[in-house]
Amino acid sequence: MVFAPSSLILTNYFLPVNWALGVSRVCMFFLSKLFRWERGRQKSGYDKMLLCGAMWPIKFDTYLLKFPEGSEISPHTDKVVSGKHYRLNIVLKNADKGGEFICSNPIYETKRIKLFRPDVSEHQVSKIVKGNRYLLSIGWVKNT
Repeated sequence: MVFAPSSLILTNYFLPVNWALGVSRVCMFFLSKLFRWERGRQKSGYDKMLLCGAMWPIKFDTYLLKFPEGSEISPHTDKVVSGKHYRLNIVLKNADKGGEFICSNPIYETKRIKLFRPDVSEHQVSKIVKGNRYLLSIGWVKNT
């Protein structure tokens, strides 16, 4: 048996303590955000609630998004460090007026289903003029 000072290594049977602490931090991060409303990344008035996510074997997240009256998302792309980013948005409730999803190059699109590459396709949501818009958003990164 070999013991290293900064890690617990018993030959090759145990993982380094530093790695385990990193996994623990990631788990705590997800748990701290799970089922809690927070402001969306674009700071444009929409809210998001993390429903589930994982880092392995495929990095993914699933959010419930709420777009209240007056919110909108300006045209943008969502960069990733590596891989291909995909997002499937399922519209649960349309706003009474406004709130249209606009994407430069969707993979698949119907009135309620939007599949696109947010890392390469510019996308936006027009201003919600009346009512609220809700959607289920599932995103994943496919390594290349």
